[in-house]
Amino acid sequence: MKWRPRLATVLVLITLVIGLLPLGGVAVLRIYESALVRQTESELIAQGALVAASYRAQFERLTTARAGKLGVPRDYGNAITSPPRPADAENRWRPRAAVLDLADDPILPTPAEAQPAATAAHPAALAAGRALEPILRETQQITLAGIRVTDPAGTVVATTGEGPNGSLLHHEEVRRALAGEYVSVMRWRGTSQPPTPPLDSISRGTRIRVFVAVPVMHRDRVIGSVLLARTPANIKQALFFGKRRELVLGGIGLLAVMIGIALLTSLTIERPVRALREQARRAARGERNAVTPLAHPGTREIAELSGTVADMAQTLETRANYIRDFAAQVSHEFKTPLTAMQGAVEMLREHGAGMSEAERARFLDIVERDVKRLSQLVRRLLELARADVMPPGRESADVGAALHAVITRFHDLGLSIDWQPPDPPAAAAIGAETLEAILSTLLDNVRTHAGSAPVRIDVTVGERELALNVADAGAGISNANRARIFEPFFTTARDQGGTGLGLSIARALARAHGGELELVPAAQGAHFRLRLQRRQA
Repeated sequence: MKWRPRLATVLVLITLVIGLLPLGGVAVLRIYESALVRQTESELIAQGALVAASYRAQFERLTTARAGKLGVPRDYGNAITSPPRPADAENRWRPRAAVLDLADDPILPTPAEAQPAATAAHPAALAAGRALEPILRETQQITLAGIRVTDPAGTVVATTGEGPNGSLLHHEEVRRALAGEYVSVMRWRGTSQPPTPPLDSISRGTRIRVFVAVPVMHRDRVIGSVLLARTPANIKQALFFGKRRELVLGGIGLLAVMIGIALLTSLTIERPVRALREQARRAARGERNAVTPLAHPGTREIAELSGTVADMAQTLETRANYIRDFAAQVSHEFKTPLTAMQGAVEMLREHGAGMSEAERARFLDIVERDVKRLSQLVRRLLELARADVMPPGRESADVGAALHAVITRFHDLGLSIDWQPPDPPAAAAIGAETLEAILSTLLDNVRTHAGSAPVRIDVTVGERELALNVADAGAGISNANRARIFEPFFTTARDQGGTGLGLSIARALARAHGGELELVPAAQGAHFRLRLQRRQA
């Protein structure tokens, strides 16, 4: 047998996949890492705006108080060439949101060190930088951000780093900031720069730094720039150190939910299916009444499946019993005439030469009679088989016309029938020949058992159904026989050549067309009711 996973295994795997989907989304889409990068960018933007405002304030204070000594020209700084940032309706606020995204934005190479300055910075810029530098260094102890302030030519005038100051004009973000643009970029940290950084690296955030460049504006001129850089926190730092307790509790909660889902699916799906499978195995071993509706099906679908399987098993068992009993009855019906025929043939073979003509004729009559009976049995069995498997079609029969044809034939045979055509005229969802065959069987039954007793036939027409009532005034059917008259081979007229299949065939034909043939209680005689679906014109 080909190996296939168990249902419980599939359910557990589905539960695990569902539980791991959130982690997979974080790892593949890098949502949380991008959030950490944008958080760092937002913090640097805020710090940069504050440092730029502080530097501008120092520059304005120095140039106002010592304008004569410092000699700062009015056109000091760079012209603003970048488009201004959009403002609100009152032209008062110009917020700047974090925009970096690990999935979309490139990671630039590691920046080169500061280069020697081509020209010296203006004394006013140097003085403002010296006044600001202690504040920057103290701020770095808390924010961990590297901060450098440049003059309009890109020369560093204040820094949190060590060593001599130089020029940052070779930095792209500094050049753009000196033109009046706010810039945020990501650069590789250190010297290793893989050409295509792996997206599945969960520690990718530790290998990059976020750079933010903020222009310093004064009198519609750019008098400098502020460059800030910091390494963002990675997932390990943010989760395992910053949210360790929440992560453990969340993991326990997620595990509990997964276990609950697994138990729920086991109780509502796997266990009922296993019970249903066991019932099917018991039925396959031949155990009677093995398949019954489950007491605890779990879900509506499995309850419906269990009920349907139980009904199917009951139908198959009933069918098997019917076939077994039917086979036994057929065997018995064929055995009696075959035995008589065999005895007659043996008598003719052994004593035929010494028999008189009358004796030989008597034995030949026995053979002929039983051959006719066997032929009639075979014909009736074929009719019953066809009726059992007859598919419903789109046939239609005029009830009045079918009644007239059958009643005329039985009038000629001496049967007294009182009837009225249906009013209004109606058509039944059955073939005309089939309807005539059923009516002929009922009237044949009257002739056999009620003799010349009068018969009454009436038709009741409903909106979707019609009923034909065939009642005779004969002796009726005994209570002992009423429950068996539709059983195959049951007959009280075997001596008259009855096979006991006529009513069985008539009921099977009616059911094959969505109708029913039944015996209804009557004060006198036998009363049969044939119900058929009405065919709309």
